[in-house]
Amino acid sequence: MWLGGEPVAAQTDAWFDVLAPADGTVLAQVPRAGREDVDAAVTVARQGFFTWSGQAPAAREAVLLKAAELMAGEGGARFLDTLIDESGSVIAKARNEIRYSVDLLRTAAGECRRLYGDTFPNDNPERLSMVFREPLGVVGVVSPYNAPLSLLVKMTAFPLAAGNAVVIKPSEETPLTALAFGQLLLDAGLPPQALSVLTGFGGECGAPLSGHPGLDCIALTGSTHTGIAVGKAAMEHMRRCQLELGGKSALLVLADADPEEAAAIAADGIFTHAGQICMANSRIVVEAPVFRDFTAALVRRAEALHLGDLRDENSRYGPLINRAALDKALAQVADAVARGATLLTGGEALHGLTMKPTVVEAPPLDCALWREETFAPVVSVVSAENLDEAIELANDSAYGLSAAVLTHHLQRGLAAARRLRSGAVHIGMHAFQSNALAPIGGLGLSGLGRSGGRYSTEEFTELKWISVEAPA
Repeated sequence: MWLGGEPVAAQTDAWFDVLAPADGTVLAQVPRAGREDVDAAVTVARQGFFTWSGQAPAAREAVLLKAAELMAGEGGARFLDTLIDESGSVIAKARNEIRYSVDLLRTAAGECRRLYGDTFPNDNPERLSMVFREPLGVVGVVSPYNAPLSLLVKMTAFPLAAGNAVVIKPSEETPLTALAFGQLLLDAGLPPQALSVLTGFGGECGAPLSGHPGLDCIALTGSTHTGIAVGKAAMEHMRRCQLELGGKSALLVLADADPEEAAAIAADGIFTHAGQICMANSRIVVEAPVFRDFTAALVRRAEALHLGDLRDENSRYGPLINRAALDKALAQVADAVARGATLLTGGEALHGLTMKPTVVEAPPLDCALWREETFAPVVSVVSAENLDEAIELANDSAYGLSAAVLTHHLQRGLAAARRLRSGAVHIGMHAFQSNALAPIGGLGLSGLGRSGGRYSTEEFTELKWISVEAPA
């Protein structure tokens, strides 16, 4: 692991295997960190914070730009095989994740020079009031397995841009990517004490980090269940938390949409990376006039997907991350079908942990497949008589991360977007969209706060009001 820039083992000298989801082979062994390692990392980070935050914006910018340069060049090659082997990414997805990570690093570098303050008038003309934006201190980062590089980069680069020190706890499924990213930041010139990467399990490492009194902020991208636990731990210390959690994103297909074109967009929005994306449009609501044509086209799209070797340029997706994820998805589909839904295609494993692309028509609206995050290549499709009913069905969810509307009628699409209860709505696209400058985040069980561009640096800074009595 990286502790203050130094490679170390866990204090207990415990280790665990990192497995390839494609075939179960052991890729590596990494330290199994515990509470003592968390204590050490936070202590080092408190020291590193003063070093890093004291550097000029231009110096912090230079480190992040150098990291982007390294990742865009030959240094980025170190991530390609790791992403494929460790997270089960197909090669196209791995390449896209590296490109997006470069964009995030460059965007974060620009934020170093945009930590703007403010002034405001006083009734007393001899008094000056100024507002400064300052880093929080030490930020704990708990990152996920589905996009183990790009999400980790986003969660780390923006706190660093604001002058914070960072302690990272990546998913136990994908620690190798995080360790490689730690190496890249150190190679780029980040002060060693400003960064630690602890590999371990949630209960043994993640929970002690989330609840550590020495943190000033905890950032998590992960499940809603984990997010609630992290949020409770943060509130015990009245600590800032930024939580990007689960989703059950809806895609609306309106009556004027071309069914074939809409099916192609919808398929990309749910089957990319085997549906292991929080913004994936796992619920599709279709206006009745195009329902049959759309569902038939979507089934054809699903059944035509090529699911081959992960390094095959034509492969659309690979395995789910582990057996528990596959079993959960299969169980949700079986439950919905047993309760009256129609299985149009899929609903079973193809080989190993790879699940066939699955389309389910008209699941009961109270079943887990419709209401809970599946995180698999499974989509539910229901019919609506009109736009009002479509919006009502879409909004009937405890989640609110992303949504999409397929229509050629811009005014109708905008009207729908304004009424959808979601942190983002995309018109003419699927629900899975990312942008380094956009405020990514959701409502309800989808989390707290926003990440991306200046919205991230606002999350990881605090405002301080300073007033001065200054007689003329």
